[in-house]
Amino acid sequence: MSAPTVTDLIAVKRDGGPLSDDDIKYLIAGYTDGSIPDYQMAAMTMAIYIRGLDADELSVWTDAMLHSGDVLDLSRMEGPTVDKHSTGGVGDKVSIPLAPIVAACGVNVPMMSGRGLGHTGGTLDKLETIPGFTTSFDATQFEAILADTGLVLAGQSERLVPADRKLYALRDTTATVSSIPLISSSIMSKKLAEDLDGLVLDVKVGSGAFMTESDDARRLAETMVGIGAAHDVTVSALITAMDQPLGRAVGNANEIAESLDVLAGGGPDDLVEITKTLAREMLRLAHVDETKVDDAITSGRAMEKLAEVISAQGGNPAVTEDRSLLPLPEQEIVIEATDDGFVTRCDARTIGVAAMRLGAGRRRKGDDIDPAVGIRVEAKLGDRISVGDPLAVVGVRNRSQFEEIEEALLSAWSVEEYAPEPRSLIVDRVGDEL
Repeated sequence: MSAPTVTDLIAVKRDGGPLSDDDIKYLIAGYTDGSIPDYQMAAMTMAIYIRGLDADELSVWTDAMLHSGDVLDLSRMEGPTVDKHSTGGVGDKVSIPLAPIVAACGVNVPMMSGRGLGHTGGTLDKLETIPGFTTSFDATQFEAILADTGLVLAGQSERLVPADRKLYALRDTTATVSSIPLISSSIMSKKLAEDLDGLVLDVKVGSGAFMTESDDARRLAETMVGIGAAHDVTVSALITAMDQPLGRAVGNANEIAESLDVLAGGGPDDLVEITKTLAREMLRLAHVDETKVDDAITSGRAMEKLAEVISAQGGNPAVTEDRSLLPLPEQEIVIEATDDGFVTRCDARTIGVAAMRLGAGRRRKGDDIDPAVGIRVEAKLGDRISVGDPLAVVGVRNRSQFEEIEEALLSAWSVEEYAPEPRSLIVDRVGDEL
């Protein structure tokens, strides 16, 4: 009997059948080396989008992606190695203060992040607003920085999980990005390539997240926790709210400044809460005293750790003391409230799209970003405001940029007579219980 063709395998999945281990390995290897063309893999991803992958298929699919290129070897590192991943949202700069806090507590943090696309920001774009800061390293350089500082803040190298790079680009053009099996295998293949002892996931849910419904967010979290278990990596997931921006800064350089505020012992309450909660969770997985988080901040060790890694990655560590070294907008324009009452809606997606249209984000991969522009949210859920109070301050290059987004941005807020019920930032948790 002859081996099945790619067309045969597409038909199997189209009709709801299972793919064998060998089928999956053949598909991933063939697509990575170019022997399987885009149009056939596009058909397969659509079949998966519709039919899904069962737990066994998903484990093998993730493993095949994981081994499509280099895998980091962090065995020479002293102490535990734990990372964190967020599914992304508006104003989500948590990784920037979080990683040095955890590293300052004695945990190795190989933080591998991505770039922004659409209404969600990217950690790499934010970090690269720091003068001279570099995020592109090969495996040897990545491991050397981690060994020296206990922390690296970088992007995915060309040889690390190349199957994911190709598949993500394909999914982006075929309307299959939101497939839970494909999202989870994309995230987990990269994280498993880091040779981790533990992984904490921040799964966002709400208007500003890719998962807008709680049931979908929980299913994604459970799927990724299950992949971790299948690969003997301890994984826990927090499901956190993303109906309004996290913190007050939305952009790039302004989010670095707000991250520095957190490390200096300040920052918006919601950003501080989620950062500290995730830091404690990472320490828990590393079997390190969770109470060290506050001391890492108040002692200044977390800020020192960030300065150390900025220097190691070619950046100017003076930015931790002098915010004027960051790119600044040429003008700031205030959007004012037109009603009295309480803020009952501060829509994350609307604000994120407005920031993208200013140039703080990308409509498509390859677009340039403007590091200086951005939005500072002044009124959030539950705030009491009066006519003329600031809703937001918009940083722009010129007024014409603001005029293009003014009406849409103003629609992000709803103001009513009565205050809304308080909402928890931490919606749910899934996974490891030590």
